[in-house]
Amino acid sequence: MSEQLIPGVAVELGPGVHRLVAPNPGMMTGPGTNTYLVGENQVAVIDPGPPLDVHVNAIRESAPGPICWILVTHTHPDHSPAAVKLAEQTGAELLGMPAPDGKAQDRTFVPDRLLGDGDMLKTDEFVIRAVSTPGHASNHLCYRHEALKWLFTGDHIMSGSTVVIDPPDGNMLHYLESLERLKMLDLAALLPGHGPLIDNPDEVVDWLINHRLKREAKVVSALEENPGLKLNELTPFVYDDVDSSLHRLASRSLLAHLFKLKAEGRAEDTDNAWRMIKR
Repeated sequence: MSEQLIPGVAVELGPGVHRLVAPNPGMMTGPGTNTYLVGENQVAVIDPGPPLDVHVNAIRESAPGPICWILVTHTHPDHSPAAVKLAEQTGAELLGMPAPDGKAQDRTFVPDRLLGDGDMLKTDEFVIRAVSTPGHASNHLCYRHEALKWLFTGDHIMSGSTVVIDPPDGNMLHYLESLERLKMLDLAALLPGHGPLIDNPDEVVDWLINHRLKREAKVVSALEENPGLKLNELTPFVYDDVDSSLHRLASRSLLAHLFKLKAEGRAEDTDNAWRMIKR
C-alpha cells in the first residue's frame, strides 16, 4: 500500500528528520509541498512552502526545538514564500540562492547566507551540504544530510512523476547534467519536495535520465520525418502517450528538449519552425 501524505501531520522519517506536508495539493504539487524539519535541539527547516498561516503555525508547533535555520531549494511559489514569515517569527537564518529573473519566482526570499555547491551548514547534531542542481530552476539546490546520506531534492526529483522543465529558466541540458551528478553522491534515499520518500535513488535517477533521453529520441525522430514543425505541431508527435489535455504543459518540457538540441548543434529553428541539422 502506498504511503498517505496528510497535510498538517508531522511524520518522523528517520533520526532527527520529520516531514510536514503543506495544505496545497494540486496537479503540480501532488499531495502538497513537503517541508522537512532536521534536528532535535536546534532545527533546520527545508522548504517552508507557501505562505499559509496554518502551515507556518504547523511548522512551529511540529519543530522539536527552536528553528534556527531555513533552507530553500529554489524560489518557486510553492517552496519558498513562507520563509520570510517563518524567519520573522523565529529569528531563523535564511539560506539558499536568491530568485533569478523571470516569471513565477518568489522575490521575497532574500537569503542571509548564500549557498553554493559544496557549502555546508554544520551544527552539533547534523551537517547538511548544498548540491547545485540547476535544470528545473536555475537556482535549484539539493541538500545532502551527510550522516544519513539522504538528499532533500526539492523539485529536482519528485515521487511518482517527472518534473516540468520550463524555459527560459528551466534548462534540459543542465537538468540531465545535474541528474548525472547525483550518481556520484552515494545516496541512501531521496526526500522529494512532493510525494513520499524514495529508497532506491540510483534506480530512480537512472530511470529519469533514460526517460528524458527516450523522449528526446522521439523529438529527433519526429523532426527527421517532419522537418519544419512548430512547437504546437510537434507536441502531439512527441507526447502521443500523454493525454492531450496535458499537452500545453508538456510543450514546455518539449521546448526545453529543443533548446538542448540547439545548444548541442543538433537542431535549429527558423521562425519557430524546427529541423534537425544534418551532419
